[in-house]
Amino acid sequence: MASSEDGDSKMKIVHGAAGYILEDVPHFTDYIPDLPSYPNPLRSNPAYSVVKQYFVHMDDTVPQKVVVHKDGPRGVHFRRAGPRQKVYFKSDDVRACIVTCGGLCPGLNTVIREIVCGLSYMYGVNKVLGIDGGYRGFYSKNTVTLTPKVVNDIHKRGGTILGTSRGGHDTGKIVDSIQDRGINQVYIIGGDGTQRGASVIYEEVKRRGLKVVIAGIPKTIDNDIPVIDKSFGFDTAVEEAQRAINAAHVEAESVENGLGVVKLMGRYSGFIAMYATLASRDVDCCLIPESPFYLEGKSGLFEFIEKRLNENGHMVIVIAEGAGQDLFTEHLQDMNQKDASGNKQLQDVGLWISHSIKDHFARTNKMAITLKYIDPTYMIRAIPSNASDNVYCTLLAQSAVHGAMAGYTGFTSGLVNGRQTYIPFNRIIERQNKVVITDRMWARLLSSTNQPSFLHPKDVEEAKKTKSELPTQLLEDNNCNNLDEAHKAGNNSE
Repeated sequence: MASSEDGDSKMKIVHGAAGYILEDVPHFTDYIPDLPSYPNPLRSNPAYSVVKQYFVHMDDTVPQKVVVHKDGPRGVHFRRAGPRQKVYFKSDDVRACIVTCGGLCPGLNTVIREIVCGLSYMYGVNKVLGIDGGYRGFYSKNTVTLTPKVVNDIHKRGGTILGTSRGGHDTGKIVDSIQDRGINQVYIIGGDGTQRGASVIYEEVKRRGLKVVIAGIPKTIDNDIPVIDKSFGFDTAVEEAQRAINAAHVEAESVENGLGVVKLMGRYSGFIAMYATLASRDVDCCLIPESPFYLEGKSGLFEFIEKRLNENGHMVIVIAEGAGQDLFTEHLQDMNQKDASGNKQLQDVGLWISHSIKDHFARTNKMAITLKYIDPTYMIRAIPSNASDNVYCTLLAQSAVHGAMAGYTGFTSGLVNGRQTYIPFNRIIERQNKVVITDRMWARLLSSTNQPSFLHPKDVEEAKKTKSELPTQLLEDNNCNNLDEAHKAGNNSE
């Protein structure tokens, strides 16, 4: 195999036979020479000694694309996560820290718990600190000592015991604090903005030549992080959204021409709204940021509402928080307003569309409607994770711990095609994961709700064009060949 580093993306690229490409993650040995390694303490751990082939082979990788053609290239792969035969830390030398950043999400406490317990039970590490209040906690707040006893029951609570915040990223101060405290493993839990910050911290740590692991665990309730199958907390959010949808359906069904409107999370990506709609079967119309819609005129939303009310006598609409933002009049929105994380401040589209629907039917005087608006977003964010997400959080946390002990750094722990992997930061932060409205899943939703697409033919063509241009979509064979050639060309130019 030919190994090289991509000069533009700073990724380690390994080429193999039949179009095999490994997008590898950094390792201590890339920039620290003559680093000693030690036998993995799991070899003598009674819980793992009976596990056959417990240690992951160094050549084990996971394909990004599982659907292939018999003559097609093998495509992009990521390094498989899990324990290695050798580690690059003595247990007594490890001083780890955990930080949570950004908005709340079900499962945060579970990830914290499993990092602490994984370090302690698997590797005998007993020095773990919690950074209070997000990134700014590194240089402006006290730390919290974390032990298995302290975190024992925290998975039963929502939120994060460490506190969180948006913004506050000062690379120099953060790395100075890491050095001053003697920390050599940093576990950063957060969304794409947080992972972008983690990538910058890793680069500074590498520049200083520090033996410090920077490991990310992706957190986004919207499921808008690319490459990975899903983010933790997503299943819980979809499940909890059912309660709000059911309440809206009961309210709508109980009166003549009843209309229930439910707003769900989804600033730029409508996954929660889409999956909650598919799971519910009580939703008549789902509106997401990726699929434009219009209100007035033929085949518009108002016409569809009138048609569905005439047919069924009631209706439920689910709308993602980022949908329809382009429909607000200029005096209602200021596109330059952003929060501390740099996210655009959104108008309350649920409240706005509820008022717009009421005003339309009052103005046209076609029928009297009763509309109920439900916004469960903060209730959903604050609940503990469900059983499925608890299991997933455990896998993510333990995989991150195994990777850190094995000397890998500058990576995010994530699930790809059902396998735990280590993904380079730049793949996680290069773009946002969005619903592809020309894909089968959105077609399944349209066939389930029997709603119109609200798309003009030119919108469909534009969506198809956008999909074909996405660099991290599952690659068709010719695109995979092009990627292979591009990597090789980039390597030859160095």
